[in-house]
Amino acid sequence: MARVPFSGRWAAALLAAALLVQTDADAQGRGGTAPASARAAAPRDFAGYWVAVVTEHWHLRMMMPPKGDYAMLPLTPDGRKTADAWDPAKDKAEGAECRAYGAAGVMRIPGRLRIHWADDNTLQLDTDSGTQTRLLRFGAAGATAPAGAASDWQGRSVAQWQGLGGRGGGRATGQLRVVTTNMRPGYLRKNGVPYSENARLEEFFETFTEPSGDSWLVVTSIVTDPRYLTQPYATTYPFKKIGDRAGWDPTPCRADEPR
Repeated sequence: MARVPFSGRWAAALLAAALLVQTDADAQGRGGTAPASARAAAPRDFAGYWVAVVTEHWHLRMMMPPKGDYAMLPLTPDGRKTADAWDPAKDKAEGAECRAYGAAGVMRIPGRLRIHWADDNTLQLDTDSGTQTRLLRFGAAGATAPAGAASDWQGRSVAQWQGLGGRGGGRATGQLRVVTTNMRPGYLRKNGVPYSENARLEEFFETFTEPSGDSWLVVTSIVTDPRYLTQPYATTYPFKKIGDRAGWDPTPCRADEPR
């Protein structure tokens, strides 16, 4: 993964995600017509392979952060206490090496993504780091979890095209917004910085193409956790599009290595 200066365009993407509040319901009220499926409505093409480009916090993402390093994270006293008690050997013994690869943490781990449509209303995101699969469900498919559904590392992700349609049309015009809940407790940072079972992850996915022809995916992540965070924690992760399967290297979850 390359190390490059943080781009003003990526900073702008973070701001845009924070300010974008228009909903599909608003558009429907103006006379929009819902499309047959989320895939048909898609204003952007996220499909393909993407590699993480580490633009900030390089020493915390490309190397294993030391125990007790939770700089820049708005942790509660309980969050700091839990982070200070991190023990990777215990995670291994408990079969919980994937705690850093849950939905709220996996996007910050250096590696590659594969994104494709699992069906017309489910966008699938696979990571080679930790060999994880996220299912981003649109519409009725994502509205509610089955009764009694157990939490898991990737939780339940409900997806929505922002700015659906306009007068006389049903095609979305904005970003992809994803809200994930029902997550098994995990780590925001690989050195044991925690998020709880009550954490909520909100993400905004955006793409753009440079004049050079390089395509980028920018994911803005906002984690809210009443137990371990004093305020929402927002970060932005850029990915560059690559040729099919170039460098694709599925690896298991690792409790004591950066990747």
